Amino acid sequence: MTRVKRRTVSRNRHKKVLKMTQGFRGSSSTLFRTAKQQNMKALRYSYRDRNQRKREFRSLWITRMNAAIRVYGMSYSKFIHSIKKSERFLNRKMLAQLALRDSEAFKQLIQSLN
Repeated sequence: MTRVKRRTVSRNRHKKVLKMTQGFRGSSSTLFRTAKQQNMKALRYSYRDRNQRKREFRSLWITRMNAAIRVYGMSYSKFIHSIKKSERFLNRKMLAQLALRDSEAFKQLIQSLN
C-alpha cells in the first residue's frame, strides 16, 4: 500500500482556522483544537446575532418614534394606525430618522394625520 502524505492539506486547514480566530483571547487563537471549537461557536453567534440586530434596531426606531410622538399628545399605536389608514408608505426606520433629524417635518406629518 502506498504512503499518503498529508502535511500540506492539514497545514492549510490549520492555517485557515487559525486565521479566522486571530484576535481571540488565550489559547483560542493559537492552539488548533481549541481554536476550531471557538471558531464554530463564533460562527453560531454571528448567525444568531445577524437576526437579533434587526430586532434591536426595530425596537430602537419604535422607542425613538414613541418619544417624539408623545410630545404632540399621541400614542405610538394610534400614530401607526393613522399612517396605515392614510396610506403613507413610510417604514419605521424612515419615520424614526425624520423624528430625530427633522422634527419640523415630523410635526407637519403628525398634524396632517389629525
